[in-house]
Amino acid sequence: MNHLFEIQTASFDYKKKSVLRDFSLTLNAGVFYGIIGPNGCGKSTLIDLMIGHQQPTAGYIHYKGKALNTYPRKMLSREIALVPQNFYINFPFTSQEVVMMGRYPHIARFAAPSDEDNRILQDIMAQTDTLAFANRFITELSGGERQRVIFARALAQDAPVLLLDEATSNLDINHTITVLNMAAERVATQQKTVIAVMQDINLAALFCDELIFMQQGSVAAHGPVKTVLNEEILRSVFQVESKVQFDPYSQAIQVIYKKK
Repeated sequence: MNHLFEIQTASFDYKKKSVLRDFSLTLNAGVFYGIIGPNGCGKSTLIDLMIGHQQPTAGYIHYKGKALNTYPRKMLSREIALVPQNFYINFPFTSQEVVMMGRYPHIARFAAPSDEDNRILQDIMAQTDTLAFANRFITELSGGERQRVIFARALAQDAPVLLLDEATSNLDINHTITVLNMAAERVATQQKTVIAVMQDINLAALFCDELIFMQQGSVAAHGPVKTVLNEEILRSVFQVESKVQFDPYSQAIQVIYKKK
């Protein structure tokens, strides 16, 4: 089998502190992965390594059988799109201009966006409910509105892989479900791959095919939701007591907690 990502004994240190150590993980195409773990366990660092923003201090990361760091930046932008947890921009670009940035990897240098690029932009902004503020400056939007624009930019990129780093943290539940539905639909119908850092375990169980539990910079458990989402793993990773059961309304495994 040709794996999408192969991460082998990767380590990463930040300011002499070990963030990831001997981290190994294999991911395949056409799967919705959820990355779950306590604060500070290295989830966002892993995303930074997978997008090529950082390089491992040891070990390696391969994408489609080649070392990730050998891909030219523009080629990698056609392969992997990122929705970061926080997006800061100080320049007064309109929302429409920011979404069009997602098309840049597909536009020749010095060329103007084509009719197809504009069609994709309009379609994506309609799907993400961002057309209403297409001409408003990104600096004037609320946190949730800005996050939806950044999500639209990533979808406009039309990459095979979509990385979501707590991408719904600023969204209300309506837009959170809309965003995750859109991601899941692309996995189901287009064989896209979604790799999402998520804090809400129940939403992860509802949308993801497989879960990756991280703890202290390593993989604590990885596999299909029904296999790895259980009371023992939650107790080990988060030190919480819970009850894990199938919920007939959501048609998914869900977690129930109680007060200490």
